[in-house]
Amino acid sequence: MADRIFTVSELNGYIKDMLDSDVLLSEVYVRGELSNYKMYPSGHHYFTVKDAEASLRCVMFRSSAVNLRFRPGDGMNVIVFGRVSVYPRDGAYQLYAREITPDGVGDLYIAYEQLKEKLLKDGLFEQQYKKPLPRFPMTIAVITSPVGAAVRDIIKILKARWPMAKVLIAPVRVQGVEAPPEIVDALRFINENNCADLIITGRGGGSIEDLWPFNDERVARAIFQSTIPVISAVGHEPDVTIADFVADLRAATPSNAAELAVPDVGDTLAMLGTLEIRMCQAISRDLTLRRRRLTELSNKRALQSLQYFIDDKRVLIDRNQDMLCAAMRGKLHRNRERYGRLAASLDAMSPLKVLGRGYAIARREDGLIIKAASDVSAGDRIAVRVARDEIKCVVEC
Repeated sequence: MADRIFTVSELNGYIKDMLDSDVLLSEVYVRGELSNYKMYPSGHHYFTVKDAEASLRCVMFRSSAVNLRFRPGDGMNVIVFGRVSVYPRDGAYQLYAREITPDGVGDLYIAYEQLKEKLLKDGLFEQQYKKPLPRFPMTIAVITSPVGAAVRDIIKILKARWPMAKVLIAPVRVQGVEAPPEIVDALRFINENNCADLIITGRGGGSIEDLWPFNDERVARAIFQSTIPVISAVGHEPDVTIADFVADLRAATPSNAAELAVPDVGDTLAMLGTLEIRMCQAISRDLTLRRRRLTELSNKRALQSLQYFIDDKRVLIDRNQDMLCAAMRGKLHRNRERYGRLAASLDAMSPLKVLGRGYAIARREDGLIIKAASDVSAGDRIAVRVARDEIKCVVEC
């Protein structure tokens, strides 16, 4: 064995087989810091996991990368799960990643996925339950922290875009264990008292722990049960919470929620101006057509002289009377001719015609027509029908 000479491909393949057959390396978790993270157009992700003393090349293929729930980036501390193998072409071993989890939030991440799966099965994410937003809301309730930047951004944009709307602030905590009950109570209060046409709930961005109240099942079910449409505005674009899935509309940021909640007053005024012009043009066209029609009607003979109208109608009545009488005479003539043809046909087929030529019909007392001597016996009474009378007879033999 020591004397065998390998080709490079053979040696790399042999090492790959050794690593692939190692059970420990087939499912391994590695903790480290992301570095050189790159996403290629193919959908594959290439990166390095490192610590203070070493680094490990990694690849995550597209089939696994599509399941990522966050956007990995350089400097993030993560736990990578996958298998260790060799890429034969380069002869370098690397980790083929199947999952990437932010380090320190593994339990929260699992809880998030479990709750998401549960609510998905319960139908809380179904599109059929999404309520449409009011086009011109006049009262908007904002459920968020009264001291955060999110509430200031929402109020500023709402006042700029739709100043006639009334904004109600429902102050709640948006972080910590006390936050979920407060958010739920605010949602229920607004719905029970019908305080608003639209609800915006959310907060600015933060870590998964900061956003966790909006991953709470109680909050999710309260949003789902709301009869008033709810916009979820939690964090920044990469942060997707359970509340985002349940809400009637998800906004990327609180500022975006305010933009989606109301129309722009300038655009609305411009639209109304355009509609006003179109309406005036339509009314003008309609008036022109009606004036033209009035002129045409005023030139009618019936409107110039009532006697002309009466004379025209008399002529029309006489003409219709002549046509009706002619039609009736024609129909009566045709029916008489048809009657004559049918009567002649019936007379030709009448048995009385035959009797008139000297023939007779003999019948027994029971009404049976006698066709042969065997139909009667001596002494039987029979009736003989001639052209005009009926003769009673007795059979002698």
